[in-house]
Amino acid sequence: MSGDASTSAQDQNVESNDVSATPDVDAGTPIDPVVEETPTMDTEIDPANRLQQLEQELSSLKQEHETVQAQYMRIAADFDNFRKRQARDQDDLRQQLVCSTLTEILPVVDNFERARQQLNPEGEEAQALHRSYQGLYKQLVDVLKQQGVARMDVVGQEFDPTLHEAVLREENQEHAEDIVCEELQRGYHRDGRVLRHAMVKVSMGPGPESSSDAASEQPQEGDA
Repeated sequence: MSGDASTSAQDQNVESNDVSATPDVDAGTPIDPVVEETPTMDTEIDPANRLQQLEQELSSLKQEHETVQAQYMRIAADFDNFRKRQARDQDDLRQQLVCSTLTEILPVVDNFERARQQLNPEGEEAQALHRSYQGLYKQLVDVLKQQGVARMDVVGQEFDPTLHEAVLREENQEHAEDIVCEELQRGYHRDGRVLRHAMVKVSMGPGPESSSDAASEQPQEGDA
């Protein structure tokens, strides 16, 4: 009998635990299912407002595009100018180096010309040496011509300080005032750039004595 009593007591404890685990629900109240709320827009978007907004965005993008394009064009122009300036500077530097080298050779040409004027070869050996000298001089002159070097023609030209260097001024019966009457040292230029100014003598004109003589030679009034 005692075993049956313990078994019934255990069943009652289990039932009481089940009842306590379940929440109290009113039998007459229905349980509502859980429904997720979806966000809804309070007002619908006006198509006219949306179109106006899109037009404003388009206008803003156009302005931004024009600004970026203008900056690009300005940078491209600056780069092109920089490239041209660099090329021009490099060419100028190259020309300066060439002209500087050629200018240092010109005194050698002067020495050749002085020696040619002073030499008077006599005898077969001297003439052979003179011909060799003339060949070297001609070769040097040809090299200078290939580099674009040319002599200045100054006698009879009007004095130009950008081309000539006046060493002397004197009265001259054959040339008017400020006319080059004699070349003292030859001048050279290359492609319009002066390598060495020509040292010249400049005329001051006939002078007062010649003017008075010319006036005295004119017939005076009353002379028959």
